[in-house]
Amino acid sequence: MRRPLALAAAATLLCVGCSTADAGNRDKPAAAPSPPSSGSSSGSGSGSAVRAAVAALREDTAGFRQKFELESEGQVYGLTITGGFDFAGDKGHLAVDLPGGAIDHSDQIFADSKIYISGVQGIGEDTWGVMPRDEAEAHYLLRSPLNDPEHVLQQIAAMRKISREGTENVQGVRAVRYRGILDHRTVTQRMATDVRTRMEQARDALGSDVPVFADAWVDDRGRLVQIRMSVNMSGTRVTLTMALSDIGEPVRVKVPRASDTVPVTEAGGILNG
Repeated sequence: MRRPLALAAAATLLCVGCSTADAGNRDKPAAAPSPPSSGSSSGSGSGSAVRAAVAALREDTAGFRQKFELESEGQVYGLTITGGFDFAGDKGHLAVDLPGGAIDHSDQIFADSKIYISGVQGIGEDTWGVMPRDEAEAHYLLRSPLNDPEHVLQQIAAMRKISREGTENVQGVRAVRYRGILDHRTVTQRMATDVRTRMEQARDALGSDVPVFADAWVDDRGRLVQIRMSVNMSGTRVTLTMALSDIGEPVRVKVPRASDTVPVTEAGGILNG
């Protein structure tokens, strides 16, 4: 029962710790980009490959599995988000699982510019909370507003200083790995005000953006097969990995009946991003 509380506290402390970090004695960032090799493509070409793969996926469908991990004080906490999304149709479904949590599971449905959320505290067990998709906010670093997978794609498309890191086996296929960084504006996109404020304090204390690194794997058909974002500051490491599969396969979404929904203005908690 104490595990989700520790996870939430550690996630909150990540930004607090960043804001008071000693810029002269900071931790070495995890997965820092290595310099492009002599055979690497130019940054412009690499960026174009990543953006083209993201653009293609946003006009298609895919299954996905996200793994969010937070490591603090020798402990590793994690949750998983799985589902399918019709990015072109702006609809999809996902399940969020936090093993051992007081609330260990939530279902979320995206359709008609709304998000339907199960397990919202304070409403009936068989009732769905519903809110406009564009009003959802992120409450933790590297989390999306109500776990929206398209938010991750938008961030990856904004990668900067991209280098081609070679070819690897990912999701059962050969894919080129591209590595870059995310700037402050991209990282704080659609963050709740209090979290954004702590991130701004962190940036001021460091004298530069909080170092957030990103990787994208693109197969030989130009398809995005995996994404990773990571940050390591003040002894706390956060990593979000999203693997993509079944690209082009139909995604079916069952929207809750209006009589089974209650409007909500906010859905908090670690499960909801």
